[in-house]
Amino acid sequence: MFRPRPDSRTPTVPVEVDGCTILVPDGASAAAAVLIAGLRFIRETAVSGSARAPYCMMGVCFDCLAEIDGEPNRQSCMVTVRPGMRIRRQRGARPIATE
Repeated sequence: MFRPRPDSRTPTVPVEVDGCTILVPDGASAAAAVLIAGLRFIRETAVSGSARAPYCMMGVCFDCLAEIDGEPNRQSCMVTVRPGMRIRRQRGARPIATE
């Protein structure tokens, strides 16, 4: 669906998206990395489990929530990729810490 332009000479960085290492343009967002990886959705809603994909790509809609480097509920469109970043699709509700 989304691919870098073939004439692009932008340096790339390796990131892991749901267990697969891919190369994405340096400076891209984590949400863009998910789209480049070919995934159809980035999270499932907490109540109904409906699939959601990055939508606005500018931090307004929260449809791009993902687990990034072990931290859930990150707005992936607002996070710039860096080498070795681990991006995981978020499934269901985030666990609530109990004391």
